[in-house]
Order: sequence, then structure tokens, then C-alpha cells
Amino acid sequence: MFDKKFKHDPKKRFSTRVENYIKYRPSYPQEIISFLKEKQILSSDSVIADIGSGTGILSELFLKEGNHVYGIEPNIDMRNAGETQLSKYSNFVSLEGSAENSLINSSSVDIITAGQAFHWFDLEKTRIEFLRILKPEGWVLLIWNRREKVNNEFLKEYEKFLLKYGTDYKAIEKIKLDFDKFFGESETDRKYKYKKFDNYQIFDYNDLKGRLFSTSYIPLEGHPTFNDMMIDLKKLYEKHQQNGLIKFEYKTEVIYGQLV
Repeated sequence: MFDKKFKHDPKKRFSTRVENYIKYRPSYPQEIISFLKEKQILSSDSVIADIGSGTGILSELFLKEGNHVYGIEPNIDMRNAGETQLSKYSNFVSLEGSAENSLINSSSVDIITAGQAFHWFDLEKTRIEFLRILKPEGWVLLIWNRREKVNNEFLKEYEKFLLKYGTDYKAIEKIKLDFDKFFGESETDRKYKYKKFDNYQIFDYNDLKGRLFSTSYIPLEGHPTFNDMMIDLKKLYEKHQQNGLIKFEYKTEVIYGQLV
């Protein structure tokens, strides 16, 4: 079956994407750690709850710093992959929870993180759960790797390609996130802030295909549009490749603040 079956259940969307997710999704810049330390948000003793931890990409950033990390992932396939990827870290605990029901003890974590995941959460229930598990003065970090389309002609055309072939990409792009309401602040008294970091990946054509198939809204082999999609992807690659390579540029966006 195709991903259309999972369209209305975010907790199952990536079950068929795990292998490509591990290989081809971008990591997060190490500069995030330095920034959080400078802001006195993160210390070596900080306990982290990584909500929607998936295959462990964001969790590992903090595990390498020696932090104790709870990886909360409701998708069994993603969770199993994360447990395998992070098995060398004794400071990692994997839980079959969700943003709305993390299974973490009350007032037990210093920082909650969500990498490429917050837009899938039920925000009203998630806010209640985050307030429950955070220690007083705890922090929330919402992180996305966003494609940098402004100065990258390939990524401008790639966006049009996704709009053409993505099964529900338009709907996902239209998801509105009310950060003011989530953090509990008025626009005139906003305490959460934004920080951006440069990030990128370099792909050959096979890598580019893997990156495409790591996304939940792209049809897989057997879908009526699959063959046309692959022809167009090859044309797009050949038009923009330089010495056989394509550069995927990102702005890694971090929204950080405390819940009021």
C-alpha cells in the first residue's frame, strides 16, 4: 500500500522511509550546542527529552555532550532504528511515547527538543504534557532544517517538483503553528526567540533519490505518478549538477523559549 493509507496518522507516516531517513536526512549543526551553552540553556547535567526522536539524529547531538537523553518516538519502525543507531550510548533511554503522552515522570527534564517533528503534534495536548514533564525554568527547543531556496536555483525548482508530485505536500506546507499561543505569550510580550544556522548536504544522483524518498509525502514505486516523477527528477539533476553533484542548502531554524 502507498502512504495515502497513513495520510491522516502522523505517527505512521515514516514507516516505509526509515532506511532512507537514516542515510539521507541532514544532521544538525554542532554550533547549536555552543549557542545553547553560551545562553546558559544547556549544561553537561541537563536532562533532555527529544520528542519525535525518530532515528536519533537530534538526540545524538546531545548524547555526544554526555547529556542524559530520553528519545520519545511513537512509530515502532523509527524507534527501533533509533535504538540501533544510538545503542553505543548508555545515556540514551528509548520510550514508546508521544508528544501528547511522553511517559516521562513529571518535572524531570531540563530541555525538551523536537527536530523536524513539532508540526505533527496536537499542540494543545502537547503544551499540557510539556508543562508537566519540564522542571521549573525548563526550556523548549523546536528545530527544523529548512531548505534554503532564496539563492539556490536548484532548490527553487525542487520546490515546484515537490508541489507537483507530493501527495499531500501542499497541505503540510499550509500547517500553521501558533508559537505565541503554544509558549503562552502575547505578541507584545514575546519571550521565545529565533536563531538560524547554516547547514548543507552534497548529493550525487543516487543520494538525491534517497533524500527524496526519505520524505513522507513522496509516492513510492507502483504509484501512478512514480515513473513520471523519476524522469523529472533526473532532468532536474542533470540541469543543475556540477561535476556530478548537487548542493542541498539549509537554514537550521531553532525556536527556543520557556512555556508561560
